[in-house]
Amino acid sequence: MAELDWEDRKPQSDEARSAFAPPSGVAAAFEDESHTTSEFAIPEGLAPPEPPSAEPGGSAFNAPRTYRAPAFTPPTGIPVVKLTKEVPWQDRMRTMLRMPVADRPVAEPVQRTEDDGGPAVPRVLDLTLRIGELLLAGGEGAEDVEAAMLAVCRSYGLDRCEPNVTFTLLSMSYQPSLVDDPITASRTVRRRATDYTRLAAVYRLVDDISDDEIEVSLEEAYRRLAEIRRNRHPYPGWVLTGAAGLLAGAASVLVGGDALVFVAAALGAMLGDRLAWLCAGRGLPEFYQFTVAAMPPAAIGIALTLASVDVKSSAVVTGGLFALLPGRALVAGVQDGLTGFYITAAARLLEVMYFYVGIVTGVLLALYFGVELGAELDPDATVSSSQQPVWGIVASMLLALAFAVLLQQERSTVLMVTLNGGVAWSVYGAMHYAGELSPVASTAVAAGVVGLFGQLLSRYRFASALPYTTAAIGPLLPGSATYFGLLSIAQNNLDAGLVSLSKAAALAMAIAIGVNLGSEISRLFMRLPGVSTEGRRAAKRTRGF
Repeated sequence: MAELDWEDRKPQSDEARSAFAPPSGVAAAFEDESHTTSEFAIPEGLAPPEPPSAEPGGSAFNAPRTYRAPAFTPPTGIPVVKLTKEVPWQDRMRTMLRMPVADRPVAEPVQRTEDDGGPAVPRVLDLTLRIGELLLAGGEGAEDVEAAMLAVCRSYGLDRCEPNVTFTLLSMSYQPSLVDDPITASRTVRRRATDYTRLAAVYRLVDDISDDEIEVSLEEAYRRLAEIRRNRHPYPGWVLTGAAGLLAGAASVLVGGDALVFVAAALGAMLGDRLAWLCAGRGLPEFYQFTVAAMPPAAIGIALTLASVDVKSSAVVTGGLFALLPGRALVAGVQDGLTGFYITAAARLLEVMYFYVGIVTGVLLALYFGVELGAELDPDATVSSSQQPVWGIVASMLLALAFAVLLQQERSTVLMVTLNGGVAWSVYGAMHYAGELSPVASTAVAAGVVGLFGQLLSRYRFASALPYTTAAIGPLLPGSATYFGLLSIAQNNLDAGLVSLSKAAALAMAIAIGVNLGSEISRLFMRLPGVSTEGRRAAKRTRGF
C-alpha cells in the first residue's frame, strides 16, 4: 500500500507530462484527462484579439490605402430610383438622362424581341437613330431627342445605353456588360424640314413602343417609321403661301396697320415666299432664300411711300418681317443651352444669326434704294395697337393660326395653339400697355405663359410641346424693333440702329427664356404618381469653376 502511494506521489518526467495537461486553477470540467486542450487556448473572460488586416496585393485595380470614399456618396449606397408606369415616358427618360449610367434602374423590356432570345442590338440601335434623326430634323430640342432615343432602347431591353446628340450628328452607345466592348452606331442629319405633323407621328410611335400594353415589334416599328417618312405634308404649297400672306397681314394690323396695310403686307409676304421657293428649287442655301424673301415687303412699303399713299409703310415692312423671323430655331437654341447642350445650342444660335443676317441684307438693300430715291421713312415712328386691344387680340390669333399652318401642324392642334397665341398677346398687352411695364419683362412673362400652357397640353396628350408653343410666340416676335434698327442703319444713324437691334435681341432672348422657364415650372410643380417633386434631379453639368 505504501508502494502505491509512493508511485502516486512520484513526480512525472517531462516526457510523461502532456503538453495538453490543463494548468492549475482552471475549471473542474477540464480535469478530465480525456478532454484535452491547447496551451494557446484563450482563458475565459478574455476577448480574442482582432486579426491584422492583410496587406492588399499589388493589383492596379485595388484602391490605395490612403483612398477615402467621396463625401457625397452615402455609406449605404445610392438609393434606387423608382418611376411608375403612370409617369409619362418623357419624364422617366429625362430623369434617367440626368443620372450616371451606373445609377440608372435596370431596363425592363416592354416589347418582345426576336424569338425571346435577346434583342437584335444592331437593329434596335438603327431604329433608335432613325427616330432621333426625324425628331432632330423637325426642330426638337437635344434633350428631348436623347430622351426618345433612350426610351426606345430600354423598351427593347438594351441596358447601359448612352445617347449623344449634337446639331448634325447622333450616336448611340450600348455596352452589353462591364467586360464586353461597347457597340456604337451613329447617324448624320443632313437635311432639315419643319413638319410638326411628322413630329407628332414620331412621338406617337415612341409612346406606343414605351407602352407595355401595346405590342410593337421591330418589324412593326420599321413599317410605321417608313410610313411616317413617306407621308405627304398636310397642306399644299398654295396654302402655305396664303398662310405666309395671312401671317404678314395679321402682324401689320398688330402693329397699328389698317386694311390697306393688311393687303400690302400680305402681298409682299406671298411674293417673297414664292421667290424663296424658286431659290430653294435652284439649290441655293437658306441664307439667300431669306435675303430674297425679305426684299418684297420692304420694296412694297417704300413704293407706297414714294407714291404718297397715306399708309404706314413701317407696318407693311414689319408685317413682312414677322413671317421670316426664325423664332423656332431661336427657342430651340436657347433651350439647348439652358439644359446643358452647349455645342448644339451654339450651332443653333449661329444658324439664327445667319438667318438674321440674310433678313438684314435683304431689307437693307431695299431701304438703301428707297432712301436714294427720296423715300421719307421715319425711324422715330412708333407702332402700337394699344388703342385697339380687341383687334390686337384677333390679329394675334390669326397670326398664330397662320404660323401653325406654316409649321405643318396637325389640324387637331391648330385651335389650341391659336387660343394660346391670343392669351400670349393679352398678357403682353395687359402688362406693357395697361401696366406700363418694360416690353422685355412683358414679353418674358407672356412667353412663360405660352410655355406653361404648351407643356401642360403636351403632357396631357403625351406629345411634343413644340406644336403648342412655337406658333403661339409669333405675336411676340420683335419685328418692329428689327425694322427700325435696320432703317436707322440705312440712314447712317448707326447708334440708334444698334440700340434698336439690341432691343430686338433682348426681346428674342426674353421669348426663348420665357418659353423654357414656363415648361420647367410645369414640370417642377406638377406632382405625378411615383415622382417626388422634392428630389427632382437637375441637369447639373458644372458649378461654375
